[in-house]
Amino acid sequence: MAGISRDEVLHVARLARLELTDDEVTRFQGQLSAILEAVSTVSELDLSAVPPTAHPLEIQNAWGEDVPRPSLDHDETFANAPDRDGDHFRTPPA
Repeated sequence: MAGISRDEVLHVARLARLELTDDEVTRFQGQLSAILEAVSTVSELDLSAVPPTAHPLEIQNAWGEDVPRPSLDHDETFANAPDRDGDHFRTPPA
């Protein structure tokens, strides 16, 4: 793989709204080229028997079950509010 060009680094930087110095462009050009070269080695592998996956490890959802429980009453909810209008928080206009 030929690597990434200086113009491509500048294009990506522009898309990310980054201002890069000439030294940074040169450094990122080398780093991004190395990354692309490492990733390109995957295309050399026979992955036809490997199923698509979103994560390399078998993981399960770690969240607990949703269990109803008492919530705060209005006075507790608005205790630290700077201003209140009945059952609503009052905020300054935008």
